[in-house]
Amino acid sequence: MNTFHPQVLKEVLTGLSRSQKTIAPKYLYDKKGSEIFEKICLLKDYYPNRAEKEILDDHAQEMAKLIGPRALIIEPGSGAGEKVRQLLPHLEKLVGYVPIEISNEILYRMTEEIHDEFPKLKVLPVCADFTKELELPQTIGAKKGKRVIFFPGSTIGNMSPTEALHFLRRMGRLMGHKGGLLIGVDLKKDRDVFKRAYDDPEGVTAEFNLNLLERLNRETEASFEPDNFVHEAFYNEELGRVEMHLKSKKPQMVKVHETVFRFKEGETIHTENSYKYSPDEFVSLCSRAKLKLVKKWKDHNQLFCVYYFEKD
Repeated sequence: MNTFHPQVLKEVLTGLSRSQKTIAPKYLYDKKGSEIFEKICLLKDYYPNRAEKEILDDHAQEMAKLIGPRALIIEPGSGAGEKVRQLLPHLEKLVGYVPIEISNEILYRMTEEIHDEFPKLKVLPVCADFTKELELPQTIGAKKGKRVIFFPGSTIGNMSPTEALHFLRRMGRLMGHKGGLLIGVDLKKDRDVFKRAYDDPEGVTAEFNLNLLERLNRETEASFEPDNFVHEAFYNEELGRVEMHLKSKKPQMVKVHETVFRFKEGETIHTENSYKYSPDEFVSLCSRAKLKLVKKWKDHNQLFCVYYFEKD
């Protein structure tokens, strides 16, 4: 079933009109995209999810102690809420949990699951785009308790350092005085590790990336032929990021609603960045957002890091 979205169309037309054609990574995560991403997280070479879960398994109790009692946990881009379930049982006298998700369907399903798993917990869902300025509904804003932003999954890596700084400042405003930020961030490492993680031989990441074109066909009345594109991922060492692209296999024209775009052979649509940070780089970035490091934890293989900051 086709579901035309004018707002999606507007953003897609802007991105495809640039000299380097671009589509925002948030559009990778429709229902099917989110399901494929869950498959990616189970792949042997896709370490970020596994490494972060290991850190949470080993240190959730210590994290909860640092957060303290009577906290209001706010999770932008909550998705299926998989990792917050590792943290919630350890938190004392929780004021509530606020999942923020752009997809109403995913938000509703996840809220029901959390209700079933933690029947005494107040779950206060918010359907919103966390990449924009966020204001909590008055009923949530009036709740007392230390506000702690939970932002796992190295999602901050999808933002440029400038965008990440703006995001961290917005989160600082959202958490208020003496609030906290518990955040997962991928570490810099050997490029071969990145290659195996983001361009798996099973082709699951390729399926994830190419699914974006199916979504655009549905939501922007586009005429993409996914078979005419190929998934490409590589580590850009100079910029410290893994880049994902969809590369045109041949010269072609694609219509998006009423606008035609020409592709040369080898021309790409840049679909995602995943910036990697050394601990010093990330702590420095957060200090510019007036966030002070309290503690950091790494997995046993030193691939990933979870940090806890408080408002400076």
